[in-house]
Amino acid sequence: MKKTIKLAVFDMAGTTIKDNSNVAAAFQEAFLQHGFDKVTLEEAQEKMGYPKPLAIKDILLQNIADKNLITEELIASIHSDFVKNMIAYYKDTPGISYMDDAEEVFEKLQNLGIKVGLDTGFSRDITDVILERVGWKNTPLIDITVCSDEVEKGRPFPDMIQVMMGKFGIKDPKEVIKIGDTEVDVNQGLNSGCLMSIGVTTGAFTKEELAKHKPTHIINSLKEIVPLVKDYLEKEVNTVNQKAL
Repeated sequence: MKKTIKLAVFDMAGTTIKDNSNVAAAFQEAFLQHGFDKVTLEEAQEKMGYPKPLAIKDILLQNIADKNLITEELIASIHSDFVKNMIAYYKDTPGISYMDDAEEVFEKLQNLGIKVGLDTGFSRDITDVILERVGWKNTPLIDITVCSDEVEKGRPFPDMIQVMMGKFGIKDPKEVIKIGDTEVDVNQGLNSGCLMSIGVTTGAFTKEELAKHKPTHIINSLKEIVPLVKDYLEKEVNTVNQKAL
């Protein structure tokens, strides 16, 4: 039986949406607003891709000696400021755009019969602002979006990918590929059992940083995905044909 690819799941900021450490800067700013002035941009960058409340807790654990001071209220307050920062950024900042090759790649994948999904460590309120701003709110080029606050466990757990699989009646994760720019994207794809968990160097992590987490592939731009997919599908056709001989 010929194997196929039915779903491609893409991260947003740094993968399909242009980001020059802007998300990490807004994250760092939320800590500064609460007096945590020792949180570095590098610390914030390391947590890109994670559900933001979880990332906030992790950073607080690294910066507060008395763990009793880390409360759900503090986490929620920092997260609230981050959401405000992000919404203001994506609403008002000039030049917010998707990656140059994103729409072309989405269309080519759909023409191959592959559904296109976006998942993200952002909550739905931020995500909808981004989608609206770049003209993707109702685009036919994206079949589904799932946010970290819509599942029990965000990345690196497989929940968001599993929601998409359920939506399209996909039973086998080997019919799914995942693409993202952070280690948590790579680990999400691996934890989900995806056919490919592809790291892309357009965002938060370098090729060397991504390689540490053992993605199946590392690419420098989204347009490299289509040849990977076509090559896999062609090999599957050839394998089936050889078995039929």
